[in-house]
Amino acid sequence: MTALDDSAYTRLAGSGAGLELMASVVSSASRAGNDLADALSANAYEGGPVAGYPADDAASRTARHAAAVPRMAGLLGDAAHRLDLSATGCRYLAHGIAEDLSSVPDRTAASAEQRSVPALTLTQYDALKSLADGGRLYESATRGMGVTRVATDNGTRISIATYRALNNRGLVTADNSTSLYHGQKITVTEQGRRALDGPRPRAPLAAAAATAATTTAAQGVRR
Repeated sequence: MTALDDSAYTRLAGSGAGLELMASVVSSASRAGNDLADALSANAYEGGPVAGYPADDAASRTARHAAAVPRMAGLLGDAAHRLDLSATGCRYLAHGIAEDLSSVPDRTAASAEQRSVPALTLTQYDALKSLADGGRLYESATRGMGVTRVATDNGTRISIATYRALNNRGLVTADNSTSLYHGQKITVTEQGRRALDGPRPRAPLAAAAATAATTTAAQGVRR
């Protein structure tokens, strides 16, 4: 691909042809590398005489230098020009990328918010894990109108306050198409699954100490 000038870079950046612009930048940089290699090759190297070969006389060295200097200067000039074009293309690319990124800040923020998982207490985590095995939301007429309870398939007891805390955070949802008297199926949402993928929260130190004390006392009674 032929290297582009500044006006061509402007047209490409304006048209959104980022791939073509990037290809031209790489092409210019590659051709600059070739120019530098050719300049080194054209260098009239002056070193010590090689054994078995006659040394050049002064006239030959002068002629060799006279031919090499303008060729090296031209190649180095071409390399500098191509590198300058590559730098210009990189600036246009960077500007285009920055504009593309600035046009989607809300979507990026929403995605990050969706991936975030709220912190859970130990009780909420255990309740969420039990509901992942299956559960239903009931309203029992035998306990009075408006009394809602949670029933899990594995028999774990979950308070309605804990369930509502999980529901308010979007970790669980109930099938509202079914009557509460028949039981609404509880489903753990995708965000709830991500919360379960994290480590199980630790019990507060005070609660852990109380549990240990109760266990010790119970063991003493059995003895």
